[in-house]
Amino acid sequence: MDGMIDTDPESLERATLAAVPPEAQEEIDGWLAAFDSGTVGRAHSAVPLRHDAAIAGEATRHVLEERYRAHGLPPMFRIPELACFDGLRVALRARGYAGSRHTLTQVAAVQAMRAAGDADRVELAAAPDAAWAAAFAGEGFDAADGQSRVAIMCRGRSSVFASVRLNGEVAAVGVGCYAHGWLGVHGMRTAPAFRGRGLGGAVLAALAREATTRGVGRAFLQVEVPRDPALALYRRAGFSTAWAAEYWKQG
Repeated sequence: MDGMIDTDPESLERATLAAVPPEAQEEIDGWLAAFDSGTVGRAHSAVPLRHDAAIAGEATRHVLEERYRAHGLPPMFRIPELACFDGLRVALRARGYAGSRHTLTQVAAVQAMRAAGDADRVELAAAPDAAWAAAFAGEGFDAADGQSRVAIMCRGRSSVFASVRLNGEVAAVGVGCYAHGWLGVHGMRTAPAFRGRGLGGAVLAALAREATTRGVGRAFLQVEVPRDPALALYRRAGFSTAWAAEYWKQG
């Protein structure tokens, strides 16, 4: 875990759902359970608010499963790959669950992000237009999944939508959500034809500059691996891994 940034899980996980607000959510015995019928895993999984084995017992697991079924959804757990959750993973595996989608939670100082690129190239807006949405869900992305993700990001109350336009075309996009003391970075995409031009870094720098105006000094993002190009970009912007997690669901 990064020693220079206070990476308290509770505020970070609350900030995560502020950016992708689910249709419903509940706090249950130290867990934040999100209920949503869309395709965003963070918005329909249960995540611990503390990294503590005391909240990972069988009784809590059973209550969470029942709450998901009550919402008409299959139970899903987003579990950090930390030793305190080893017992829970063993119990879930015995019940037919399996982990997948290895995901890194990374954190950075906003000040470091500001050097990632030329923020002046970036436009920020309170809501995405059709061109932004088309760029986000463009080439190499499942259309239905893209539409679902745009819709849920539009629910965020403290978000800005960043874009870089070249010759009238949206070439790169991203979203910054400012909540619970964090800048949450989401929705980063650069169109294939425009990659390698530093546009992703420019988006990060612009989101960081906006964070500074709002008095927010720390940032986070979540990235599935392997995604080497994205990880290299985030490393250059000052991000390092706080913890890794997997999504656990029954087959």
